Amino acid sequence: MDYGMIGKIEKARRYAEEPKRITFKSLKVEFRGDNNTYTITLDDTGWNCTCPGFHSHHICPHIMTLEKLFQPMLKRSALPYAPGQNVVSDVEKAKRYSDEKDRIRFTEFEVTFHGENSEHQFGYEMGNWHCDCDFYHSRNVCSHTMALERILSGMLAVVTEPTVN
Repeated sequence: MDYGMIGKIEKARRYAEEPKRITFKSLKVEFRGDNNTYTITLDDTGWNCTCPGFHSHHICPHIMTLEKLFQPMLKRSALPYAPGQNVVSDVEKAKRYSDEKDRIRFTEFEVTFHGENSEHQFGYEMGNWHCDCDFYHSRNVCSHTMALERILSGMLAVVTEPTVN
């Protein structure tokens, strides 16, 4: 029996219950809206969404949804409503979207994880994880990646290998 792995699984379960330990430094999400699929990004310069509403008002229901779902991990103020924005409609849409998490696919992100003993940097890109902790380097999995995998369950983009005929 691998007691080291059992301990990491238990720690991951505890960490997943404490999302405030995680800070998104950057992210890229494919968001399936009612009319189209949009790409949302967050980086040092702020939010961006490819939808027309964001280009008009610099806020949209897609970003509002991510702010609602992941607020403890964003460590930033929500975007303000904009003049001319259909606030009621966008808030209602964001609420509905937050209950429909299958619309969201994280394709990549970088996070800082505030662990029990130290801070770690890790991330994800199209099915591939990385983490700077020693356990990850020896096992290609750790409590940090397992915790975020649990939090983002069903929302991680996975690349499937092409089948050979």
